[in-house]
Amino acid sequence: MKKSTSSIQVIDRSVRLLEAIAASNDSSSLKILSAETELHPSTAFRILASLIENGLVERNTSGHYFIGRKISRLANSVRRGIDLREEARDIMNQLRDEIGESINLTVREGDEVIYIERATPNRMMRVQQVIGSRAPLHVTAVGKLMLDVLGDEFINAYSKRSGLKAYTKHTFSSLEALNENLRESTAQGFAYDNEEAEIGVGCIGVLIHNNSGDVVGGLSISAPIERRKDEWATLLKQAAKKISERL
Repeated sequence: MKKSTSSIQVIDRSVRLLEAIAASNDSSSLKILSAETELHPSTAFRILASLIENGLVERNTSGHYFIGRKISRLANSVRRGIDLREEARDIMNQLRDEIGESINLTVREGDEVIYIERATPNRMMRVQQVIGSRAPLHVTAVGKLMLDVLGDEFINAYSKRSGLKAYTKHTFSSLEALNENLRESTAQGFAYDNEEAEIGVGCIGVLIHNNSGDVVGGLSISAPIERRKDEWATLLKQAAKKISERL
């Protein structure tokens, strides 16, 4: 098979080994994997050892190799993200048309939220988040709700890792003030971003749950702060509930 001149050899070999393991109905021995991938046994063994260390491959007591559970988790994350976007898109569009402002769909990755979908109004003055952009949890409405769900231990560790960096003069940059805001937000079922990430921008955020009750994402409205309306929170919660029911 002809290889691209830009390919990286160890990655190509790793993929060949993963594909060979996946093609097996059960686990595979080093001898079989070496033969199927045309790799020297010592080379295959070294790469497999690295894949095991990274959780992509596992080895049983017989010394045979099988696909690691991390691969399944990664695949499930991709599937979940796709499902969430598909199920949310038309509901987001309806909400956008009803209030005339930008609607955002986000998921958490580590200490950040990632914008994975948006519905923007056809108007000159609007707030628009770029798909794929990220923001720290403590400066977004959805992110703050996610923080509270994760619990005190995570919040305290997050505070130390991030330093609760202030992006504007309105950012909650002390742990005590942040915790107070988190409790208030969770109690009312939605959170505000009062120019905490960007001056002039106000957001309202709610969480989206799957059928097990786990948080899988967040839905938010972004608007110029002077146009934001408190009554949107009810509409936003209704939209998030519809998405959650679909999941």
